[in-house]
Amino acid sequence: MLTVRPSVPEDIPAQRELWKLAFGDSDEYIDHFYSAYYRPERVVVLEEDGAVRAMTAWFDTAFAVPGRGEYRAAYLYAVATHPDCRGRGLAAALLAGADDYFRSLGVPAVTTVPAEPSLHNFFGANGFRECFRILGGSLRREEIALPPSNLLRPASLEEYAQVRESLLKDIPHIAYPDDALAYQAGCCALGDGGLFVGETESGPVCLCAERADDELVIVKECLSADLRPVFLDLPRIAPAQRWELRQPRPAEFCTGANQNLGRFGMLKWLDPALEKAWDWDTVGYLGLAFD
Repeated sequence: MLTVRPSVPEDIPAQRELWKLAFGDSDEYIDHFYSAYYRPERVVVLEEDGAVRAMTAWFDTAFAVPGRGEYRAAYLYAVATHPDCRGRGLAAALLAGADDYFRSLGVPAVTTVPAEPSLHNFFGANGFRECFRILGGSLRREEIALPPSNLLRPASLEEYAQVRESLLKDIPHIAYPDDALAYQAGCCALGDGGLFVGETESGPVCLCAERADDELVIVKECLSADLRPVFLDLPRIAPAQRWELRQPRPAEFCTGANQNLGRFGMLKWLDPALEKAWDWDTVGYLGLAFD
């Protein structure tokens, strides 16, 4: 018998095992989630005959759409099925049950960032559609020849959120509450990254940097009308041999389809009226993914 339900604290050992098997993250990384963000209702599990076989955590965010308002949106994170139970439709059953749970909370939208390209097809088969795109790229240490701009400084959660919202106010985007930003800041602190803000001649900037390994830092979000001085500061604030960059193009801070931006996040409307009214050619920005 399959049951989908909000988790209880007694599920934590099984959740941690699923997380480790599915993603291979360190105990320190998993510990951070359970110490900084976890509450029982923030994880939905699928139970089969009394054993937890699949799970998803979720972040309570807002989908801000200029001219239409904000919609509460559940951002799915760490969607995992036990390896011994894959291929049996358990993940699809988990997502369907999670949808019912979110409807009971009055949540009209669900978002997710598939961990790999093939999973876009899986989520697509379960009601999600492409919505959020980013411009991705990379930068190597030898490509930064000038001295640092000394532009960026560590930001508080409130300051980062304020700058971020000011830069994204004209495009559909996911807005993060303080507890979600605090979780991201903690992930950054496991390496030598962080949340940063600064001011260029063209206006404010915010940047999130998280270390992947000894040589690579992921710039999970970089929002600025003038990127060059921001990039000059990367060796100072997040030393690495290479930086993976994610950002919307400044010129793309508007609605409208743009095939030059890579697939990133997906959206599912749980409210039929909102789904019917949504223009699926609209490009949204999710940005921070807790990968």
